[in-house]
Amino acid sequence: MSIYVDFSGRPFHFIGIGGIGMSALAYILAKRNLPTYGSDLKSSHITKRLQAIGTHIFWDQDAKNLELFQQISQEKNLSPSNDLNLNLPPIDLRLNAEALKREKRNGRMEDNQEISELPQVICSTAINQTNSEYKAAISLGCPILHRSDLLAALIQEYQSIAVAGTHGKTTTSSLIGFMLLETGLDPTIVIGGEVDAWEGNARLGNSPYLVAEADESDGSLIKLSAHIGVVTNIELDHPDHYESLDQVVETFKVFKENCQTLVGCIDCSTVKNFLQPTISYSLDSDSNADYTVDCVDYQSHVTLARVWERGQILGELQLGLLGKHNLSNALAAVAVGRLLGLEFPAIAMAIAKFEGAHRRFENRGECNGIVFIDDYAHHPSEVSATLAAARLRKNSQKVTTKSHISTTSLSLTKQNNSSPIQRVVAIFQPHRHSRTQAFVSEFAKSFNDADMVIVTDIYSAGESPLGKITGQQVAEAISGYHQQVYYQPSLESVSKFLNEVLRPGDLAIFLGAGNLNKIIPEVMAYYQKPHYQVVSIETAYIEEHSVELANS
Repeated sequence: MSIYVDFSGRPFHFIGIGGIGMSALAYILAKRNLPTYGSDLKSSHITKRLQAIGTHIFWDQDAKNLELFQQISQEKNLSPSNDLNLNLPPIDLRLNAEALKREKRNGRMEDNQEISELPQVICSTAINQTNSEYKAAISLGCPILHRSDLLAALIQEYQSIAVAGTHGKTTTSSLIGFMLLETGLDPTIVIGGEVDAWEGNARLGNSPYLVAEADESDGSLIKLSAHIGVVTNIELDHPDHYESLDQVVETFKVFKENCQTLVGCIDCSTVKNFLQPTISYSLDSDSNADYTVDCVDYQSHVTLARVWERGQILGELQLGLLGKHNLSNALAAVAVGRLLGLEFPAIAMAIAKFEGAHRRFENRGECNGIVFIDDYAHHPSEVSATLAAARLRKNSQKVTTKSHISTTSLSLTKQNNSSPIQRVVAIFQPHRHSRTQAFVSEFAKSFNDADMVIVTDIYSAGESPLGKITGQQVAEAISGYHQQVYYQPSLESVSKFLNEVLRPGDLAIFLGAGNLNKIIPEVMAYYQKPHYQVVSIETAYIEEHSVELANS
């Protein structure tokens, strides 16, 4: 049963507004001129983007935020540095007459709106019930909405496309959103990653279409009812919420029933056997899927393929993303585009222009012949797929790739100005104790396409440690299948180690959903120095408290 969300002008307050999913929803509300507030523990480029469009943010998560809530509505010009020093007495939390006038004058409320109501408080699963701001909202009688309740309500207002699946959600939803944008359909977009084309993780369009990333991690996927649902694949990825794959499948079955049409990848046997999608796609040219590919050519910087629709050739596709998994994501976008009535040449042109989402095999730059890649992979299947793409980059050393897409008369030339790749160096930060403990055996076999593996400690993401699982144990497990594995417990030691062992011709790929990527700039800066010494791995300095596992 859906929960009522008031979009008529009643304020919204997000606890943890800086989160990637929460901030996307807050952005849409603020752009719709709805009074939008929130709290977080630190500033970021995401929160600054929200502030730039009028969102007021408290820099803590405290009960007093709600006590000051209506006062803030009258003091729009307060700077964040003053937020914690207001020292005002408790006031009536209901909209007073002056605040109501201000909201109407600012265009945030209709003139005939005479209500005086508490804010709608939005939380994600990450907000613990012991959170003081959350408890204050409960005691004050504020309506409490989960992030998924708000997303579900937004989806109901549009002709919506909801992209679900254990892996590939962000890239696929970004591709679909970009395709709709490029073909003039002006969509609203709410995703879990950032894309340069709309300078963030959300955009407000001016059409009936909405593209949303649909998350299954906490089971809230069952709340979403879309016109078109997309399922990329199904695996067990969140053992903190699901006890078995069967439970995950049941969640996706409900999602299927809630969608008018389901587009699914039948390369995943679970999707094929348990969901039986309305429209199917597959990379296997011999399958009976509605959309397939053949003549696939994985090159160093592009992927080329010929696309078929129900036994008929649609045309050639060029994708500026590497790997089989990304070709599958692009094929999902083709299926959705055709379902919406788009001509294939327009679809192919848009996909050829797509440059990817941040932290999805994101090229952060090259320094002295070393290429730095940032990727969000944190599940064994994702790690394997991402490193396979890196291996393709290594094995396809073509200086210039030229593709003529005959069906679109599009001629694209991608210049590969980077140095040839000689070695793939994987730097991995395990994410969550529950996931690491559940999949340590699978992680052990996921790094075969790397020439060297560096493992650091587990990023807890707020979880308490479970059992005795550690980053060192992950490194030891990988060393059973790989000759060059090194354990560095801290980000500081990882950075120092990389400064010793990277060399020209390396592709250094940082893997994980935590904060590992924050050391990329400092490592790049080291190799930008005029003089640095490259030493061999056999003589590299390893910190005294670290463990060297290679050749052990």
